[in-house]
Amino acid sequence: MIPWEHLDSTEVPGDGQEMSLHRRDEEYSIRVAGVELMNSRVYGSEEALAELACAKIKDRADARILIGGLGMGYTVTAALGKLGAKAQCVVAELVPAVVDWNRKYLSHLAGHPLKDRRVTVKVIDVAQILRSASSGSGRSGYDAIMLDVDNGPDGLTRKGNDWLYTQSGLGAAYAALRPHGVLAVWSAGTDTVFIKRLRRAGFRVEEHRVRARGSRGGSHYIVWLASK
Repeated sequence: MIPWEHLDSTEVPGDGQEMSLHRRDEEYSIRVAGVELMNSRVYGSEEALAELACAKIKDRADARILIGGLGMGYTVTAALGKLGAKAQCVVAELVPAVVDWNRKYLSHLAGHPLKDRRVTVKVIDVAQILRSASSGSGRSGYDAIMLDVDNGPDGLTRKGNDWLYTQSGLGAAYAALRPHGVLAVWSAGTDTVFIKRLRRAGFRVEEHRVRARGSRGGSHYIVWLASK
């Protein structure tokens, strides 16, 4: 078997854990503290997150969306494929190295999404964008917000991500959405407490079971669509 090659490492802002990028032939892996966070062979659920969310806003030619978490770019590419030429896609990525890795090593995997003129990448915690947008100091709001941050409500890598899934965080997401906008949340598993929290924030909630490898199967994950 071809051994893994270590390409680069960085520190996750705020908690000091090591995040690393590895390659084995044409397969890439991003790990945190040695635990695999994502793999280039398994991205069906990331695509489903974007496709399900964008289906809710398909009639908005000038849709403005926010994606929390760049990953390997698959969510961005899937969203771009469903959006019109006048759409805007803001991608918030906390870890600067992840953006660098996408441009240097990973860009070809998802079809070079960061080169699309509709995309703006911000090296920032998505929570900061939500706080700003919900307070009225941001721009005109979003038609869709997609969160693929950590492992969903049951965080894996960074305790600072937990705020996104609290009542305060969900309230900020609700306020940052335009009328009839949608919040889409990826999760490693279902969470009845989180669903109740979404409803308390004012959302109508749908739960979708998606597969790690899309039509090829694989593990099951959850995407919640929370409509304003």
